[in-house]
This record gives sequence, structure tokens and C-alpha cells, in this order.
Amino acid sequence: MQVILLERIGRLGQMGDVVTVKDGFARNFLLPQGKALRATEANRKRFERERAQLEARDLELKSEAQGVSVKLDGQSFIVIRQAGDTGQLYGSVSTRDIATAVTEGGFSIERRQVMLDRPIKTLGLHDVRISLHAEVAPHVVVNVARSPDEAARQARGEDISKAKTEAEEDAEAARIAAAALFEEGAPAELAGGAEGEEETGA
Repeated sequence: MQVILLERIGRLGQMGDVVTVKDGFARNFLLPQGKALRATEANRKRFERERAQLEARDLELKSEAQGVSVKLDGQSFIVIRQAGDTGQLYGSVSTRDIATAVTEGGFSIERRQVMLDRPIKTLGLHDVRISLHAEVAPHVVVNVARSPDEAARQARGEDISKAKTEAEEDAEAARIAAAALFEEGAPAELAGGAEGEEETGA
């Protein structure tokens, strides 16, 4: 389907551009969100009549987005999730989860504004872009942890998964050392007992 863009949209184009998009994308997103019009002759004329008004609205929205961006950029939001010892989550953190965390943090955003290439599936600090406007996309930090205490440690720069691994390695080393001592001690005692029997027999 061909549409006329009513605002700048990512890789699609600038306001006023006529572009070809998939029918589903147009029907489910561009048209209902008021971001585009079907590219008919009547709509082309309508766009030209309303162009100045649309450009003014876009500038206003951009200005508002920049104001929010100054406050939002660099903010950190905690998402608590269960995870294994290696730091892999049981599930993932989606755009909906991030939008909820940011909104609970005092900034009203929708999940479609969260620019996530793929779901987050590990503990740690994750850099995520929030699209407030086509030209305004501040970055936030999503701190994924198993508990608020763990989140605080991660925020201070501690590598939780690494610390966990080192602790496990220490425990494993202790087990191996104990097993080695036991194995070394047992034959010596048995050997001592055998020698004692031989001496007694003599």
C-alpha cells in the first residue's frame, strides 16, 4: 500500500514522502495512529492544505519530547526477575516490562516506544533507547536483577554473575581438595594397618 507520511518515521522517510509499506503495517499502525494517509489524489491535496499545520504540530511534539528527554536520558529502572546461577533469566524482559518500569518511575511511555532489538534474557545493566519522537530517542538503563539488593550491587559496578561463578569455583575447589585428602589418607591408614598385622604376625 502507498501512503503519505504525516511525520518523519524511522527508515521510512520524511513528512510528505509517499512510500510503499505492507498493508498490515499501514492498517494496524500508520493509519490508526495518524502517522500517514492513503496515497490518494484527494489525500495529497489535503496534505498540501494542512502541511503548515502538520509541521507546526511536529515541531511542538519534538519540543515536548526534548523536554522529557533531558529528564529521562541516563535514568536507571529496575526490573526484578528470577534467573539461574549463570545469570540466564527464566523467561525474558520484553518491551511491555520496560514500558511498565519506566512508567512506574514517573515517565509515561507506551511499549511501542521502547526500541528493543531482541528481548533481554540475562541479568545485568542493559542500555535501551526510548523513542519519544522520530528525532528524539534518549537512552535509559534497565537494571535486571533477582532482588533489589542485587540491583544495587549491579548499579555500583559489581558483576553479579561473575561473583557467583567465582564463589562456585571456590566451593568446587574446596570439595576437590577435601576429596583428595580423603583419598590420600585412606590408603595410608590401610597400609599402616597391614604393616601392623605383619609385625604382629612376626
